Amino acid sequence: MSEVTAAGHSRLAHFPVSFFAVVMGLSGLTLALRASEHALRIPGQVSTWALYVTVAVFAVIAVQYLLKLVLRPASVAEEWAHPVRIAFFPAISISLLLMSTAAMPLAPEIARPVWLFGVAAQGILSLSVITNWIGHRTFQQVHLNPAWFIPAVGNIIVPLAGVPFGYVEVSWLFFSAGLVFWVVLLTLVMNRLIFHDPMPGRLLPTLVILIAPPAVAFIAHTRLAGEVDSFGRILINVGYVFAAVVLAQVPKLLRLDFALSFWALSFPVAALAVASLVFAEETGSEPHLYVGLGLVTLLAAVVAGLAVRTVAAIAGNELCQPE
Repeated sequence: MSEVTAAGHSRLAHFPVSFFAVVMGLSGLTLALRASEHALRIPGQVSTWALYVTVAVFAVIAVQYLLKLVLRPASVAEEWAHPVRIAFFPAISISLLLMSTAAMPLAPEIARPVWLFGVAAQGILSLSVITNWIGHRTFQQVHLNPAWFIPAVGNIIVPLAGVPFGYVEVSWLFFSAGLVFWVVLLTLVMNRLIFHDPMPGRLLPTLVILIAPPAVAFIAHTRLAGEVDSFGRILINVGYVFAAVVLAQVPKLLRLDFALSFWALSFPVAALAVASLVFAEETGSEPHLYVGLGLVTLLAAVVAGLAVRTVAAIAGNELCQPE
């Protein structure tokens, strides 16, 4: 019995905060399905069920990580000190923001307090991560990777529900902060990718995160501006450019062994799909409609594959192991 307990505590100690990237991917799928249902003018039953699944998965992951925080606080502190994993902590608040955005049309009375809590958590976590980056000198160029965009992306997500809820100035605050740090981090990440050693295989899937900031920023800016303007067009087209860059890396990705980082493939594709459908709705562009629906189809296949592979990895005890 003691050996079983010890094994359970060991797995708990190595339960990574990056598991919340799964919730980000499922939330992205929910929002993409809802956008496609709206574009096709069909009932939103599929996206509603996707939201239920997302909330259930979030609850399971949140309970596990809360247990880790209570029972193995030193392990959480170790993750916070890790130069790569620290960027995933805002995935917790991002998950809350995305779920509240998805729940807003169905249950606004529940979505609003969840969104408010998510905004507060996002502000605290993103500021804490940035302070940690600035206050420590242990980080090296090799530690830098596209996952560092996650705190910035979370800020840009705030207006998606913030504008409909009426928190316009708060939305502008987070949007501005996210946009500035995205530009700064984009410069640093591109420098690392071009002039330094290639990223290790486990981190290679995070390249897809390059797509997320401009795609989400387009959606947020359209909410804030109330229309698709010239700056919005720049943002969505930057998203397409990064999608083309990532597409060229797909052969390398297919040769990699499965890791939890593969869930980084899901949310950026969802963001670009929703951005395309929003652009199609606002401008009447049929090509963007077809691109958006095609990306939603691709996203559904990617998430299904990731879900199957993740369940198999959990069953095979491949995850939650020391690195």
